Amino acid sequence: MSDQLLRAVQGGVHAVDLGRQLRVGMPQSPNHPQFWHTLPRRHGDMTRADGGSAANDMITTGTHVGTHIDALAHVSQDGKLHGGADAGRSCLGGKYVEHGVHTIEPMIRRGVLLDIPRLLGVGRCEGGYEITVDDLESACAAEGVEIGAGDVVLIRSGWGQLFAEGLPYVGGPSGVPGVGEAGAQWLADRGVHAAGADTIAFERLAPGSGHGLLPAHRVLLVESGIYIIEALDLEELAQQELFEFTFLLVPLNIFGATGSPVRPLAVRSA
Repeated sequence: MSDQLLRAVQGGVHAVDLGRQLRVGMPQSPNHPQFWHTLPRRHGDMTRADGGSAANDMITTGTHVGTHIDALAHVSQDGKLHGGADAGRSCLGGKYVEHGVHTIEPMIRRGVLLDIPRLLGVGRCEGGYEITVDDLESACAAEGVEIGAGDVVLIRSGWGQLFAEGLPYVGGPSGVPGVGEAGAQWLADRGVHAAGADTIAFERLAPGSGHGLLPAHRVLLVESGIYIIEALDLEELAQQELFEFTFLLVPLNIFGATGSPVRPLAVRSA
């Protein structure tokens, strides 16, 4: 057998699930439709002659709920999407044909975790804390990793510890930690393929400001063509100190959508 990847898989792999479980009532940005799940048919509602029955489900959801990826169609600046595409004309028949989530190829790439609380010696970053370029570079040095072109960089703030609490995770009055414009530009300068975080909007949200200004989204999505992954669960990855791994992510193939729920994996040989 000459396939090295297949040999590695047969030798055993260790996977860490980075996705949040989709549940009704989970915290999310107020700008997006909520996730809803119900069972229109339950066992016993209809029973076959042989005694068997089946249940089925129905879900309604925004595409930016739970752990999800932003397509390049998600954000525009001055009426333009990435590459100068006209934001209005790109929405043909109610679908973003040019930069929709269906254009995101499955990701099998080198992943890097930058654990900022570990660097700062805290349990989690405070609300509204801006993760600086110095923080990012110091985390790389402390972990012995370098960011290369095509990598997927995941930035842990520790804020994901609040996900189960609901509104505190959204951040409102407290703000949410994350990179700002300078940190986003640092990532773009290194040619990363995607960047993710354990927070609701990836970037820093100032206390009380909500989602009013999102400069990192502009830098990454519009100016640089870099995908953003939000609401990741990075706690287990940090506990295991897995700073470098194979990152797997496949969006739902929804034609023309601006994003998709995802269930990413960090994989290493066992």
